[in-house]
Amino acid sequence: MAKEKSVYVCSNCGYDSPKWIGKCPSCGMWNTFTEEIVRKEPSVAKRSLTGMHDTGKNQPILLTDIEGGEDPRIDMRDEELNRVLGGGLVPGSLVLLGGEPGIGKSTLILQTVLRLPRHKILYVSGEESARQLKLRADRLQHTSSDCMIVCETSLEQIFVHIKNVRPEIVIIDSIQTIYTEYAESSPGSITQIRECAASLLKFAKETNTPVILIGHINKEGSIAGPKILEHIVDAVLQFEGDQHYMYRILRSIKNRFGSTSEIGIYEMRQDGLRQVSNPSELLLSPDHEGMSGVAIACAIEGIRPFLIETQALVSSAVYGTPQRSATGFDIRRMNMLLAVLEKRVGFKLAQKDVFLNIAGGLRVNDPAIDLGVISAILSSNMDCEIEPQICMAGEVGLSGEIRPVNRIEQRISEAEKLGFNTILVPRHNMQGIDTSKARIKIVPVKKVEEAFRFLFG
Repeated sequence: MAKEKSVYVCSNCGYDSPKWIGKCPSCGMWNTFTEEIVRKEPSVAKRSLTGMHDTGKNQPILLTDIEGGEDPRIDMRDEELNRVLGGGLVPGSLVLLGGEPGIGKSTLILQTVLRLPRHKILYVSGEESARQLKLRADRLQHTSSDCMIVCETSLEQIFVHIKNVRPEIVIIDSIQTIYTEYAESSPGSITQIRECAASLLKFAKETNTPVILIGHINKEGSIAGPKILEHIVDAVLQFEGDQHYMYRILRSIKNRFGSTSEIGIYEMRQDGLRQVSNPSELLLSPDHEGMSGVAIACAIEGIRPFLIETQALVSSAVYGTPQRSATGFDIRRMNMLLAVLEKRVGFKLAQKDVFLNIAGGLRVNDPAIDLGVISAILSSNMDCEIEPQICMAGEVGLSGEIRPVNRIEQRISEAEKLGFNTILVPRHNMQGIDTSKARIKIVPVKKVEEAFRFLFG
């Protein structure tokens, strides 16, 4: 007879304690312990959960004796997803895809696996019925004869189906709905998520079969469940975007097989998600001639340069305290740039409301758009437009200098490709760059005053 006991588990890091504690001694968070009913099982039964018995043949070997080389990745037939994964799906990897409800996680995975006719895929759905998935697949207009659907939430039964089907890729939608009989708590609890993820990781590594988990997020925006779930998996992808905009961004938060600075951009349409190979043309307004408060900045996310439109509105403060608001940009960095404008350049903005928006619903963290942000703010303050064919890139320092940015050549070529005739760049970036073949006018600037003098005369 299995022994049952009650333990208290930290919902942030997974630390367990026999009694309730106010502050977690592992991660330092307060009031994160919840009571879980667990049942001790023999280790042999636990090992047989995946259908793979431990033979005890694993022995320590020298690092120099291990054969190197990268495994051939699985091409997902999606350039955006391949880029974020680091070149494709690695065999034997465990990938976690998280996002808000209704953002398009299941749509992204389903339309991706339906494009892989040469791979046998098992799609395990714990939330939707097979008929619902069929209706979604018909709407996506993709067909695949090798994609098998099973609606199951028991982990033991899932491994039975895997043993019978022997798929090349396994999809779990979602990990919060799966439960195992070796834990007495309800599906979605800390214990269930931890045990199910550990068993799926063991299966993926032993059989060299990639497993993709779809996960929910909580109201704080992080993956629901214990933090140990993100430590177990090999890659954590975040699918985000505003439901009022048609754009979706796929970010890599953790990736053991590639860079975490890559992003993929999609457009939500009636027939699924469309890859956006050139986001610059979609993020720029077709015509903003004659409008003040608009500046074009060149940003880089990962290895991809694209031009974005920064919009600013400066007006007299109605209330005693001026308002500061930024959408898609760090509000603290905007306050720093406003202080630079007032202290170093002499523009008095302390008694004015300042609103900043990055067009298209994107959130950009590249410091190279600082010059575009302060130019848009000053353009709105003076009610003077910036010529539509001018773009800029540069980081603004606290003393008012324009600091150099990385990959300036890629930024210049992107602006040239989109038809801009002038680009403002930091002067220190011009060292060692051949500009003789450039068909765009390059204006090097050293200080903020020089940039403003060129833009506004």
